[in-house]
Amino acid sequence: MTAIPTPALLVSREQAFDVARLDRDGRLHRIRPGAYVEREAWRALRPWERYRLRVFAVARTWKSPVFCLESAAVLQGLPIFGEPTHVHLLSTGGRSWSEGDVIVHGHVDEKEVAYAAGMRVTALAETAVDLARVLTPAYALAVVDAVARMLRGRGEVLDISARGRAQANRRGVRQLDWLQERATPLSESVGESVSRAVIEWLGYETPTLQQVFTHEGVTDRSDFYWRRLRIIGESDGYGKYDADGPEAMKAHFVREKKREDRLRRHEGGFARWDWDDTVRFEPLDAKLRAAGLSPARGRQSLMLRTLARHPRSHPPRGKAESTKPGASG
Repeated sequence: MTAIPTPALLVSREQAFDVARLDRDGRLHRIRPGAYVEREAWRALRPWERYRLRVFAVARTWKSPVFCLESAAVLQGLPIFGEPTHVHLLSTGGRSWSEGDVIVHGHVDEKEVAYAAGMRVTALAETAVDLARVLTPAYALAVVDAVARMLRGRGEVLDISARGRAQANRRGVRQLDWLQERATPLSESVGESVSRAVIEWLGYETPTLQQVFTHEGVTDRSDFYWRRLRIIGESDGYGKYDADGPEAMKAHFVREKKREDRLRRHEGGFARWDWDDTVRFEPLDAKLRAAGLSPARGRQSLMLRTLARHPRSHPPRGKAESTKPGASG
């Protein structure tokens, strides 16, 4: 996806002209006291891009901030769901406090600090643990999978359960254990991670991830594969091509149609679903059944209800889905 360039921030204390006068003319949107952006540029941003700009504004108007939780995540390229309400900072003391849309979190555990986008943030593994404690399970799994992918690229392994249990903070330790059992760098997108949780809660067998096929001289790879029944599942890419123009979109869909037809000729059923199907879960269930799958155990209804606790109206930000090998064929 072609990213929308980050609009330029206008910070009052950094300008030689009267920013407030421009704001009275209605040309600017005030992000926070003393920080502005052109109104039209702000309107063009997606929710997670607005949030990232709000974090930038805090970085320019606060002294030596250290970002944590979603604010660290958005700078580190981790998934963000909708537009979070608050910007989160880390305090060196044990007391927490807030000012406007900024929450400063006191802590007693030692926190590893790193840099992202030129700003100080909690290190990747710290961000994963912090968000895993507070997000609902499927969305926490998307964050943890993303961190596991990034750390694997550095030759590191994430043990979120051990790291979390070593801290004095006991919040959500059972969820940390649940996530550790399921986290994998093989999930290549937010949609795949959330789909895995929903598939489990709907009662289906655990699929193989990133199964490779060679048919008709072409190598393809699927998001999910139920080997016993030879059924393929694909979690669609949530707008990966929509900003590249109609020709790119058309070429993508032609490639995908050829790939899907090839796999259908040589494998069993085929299910394809999108983000709304996943978080509403009944459409996903219907598509899996139509492909030839049947639940192997009962539903976990309480877990499925947790999907409603995060916004559905906007796809989450996350690492774009990889083009599957063979998709160009």
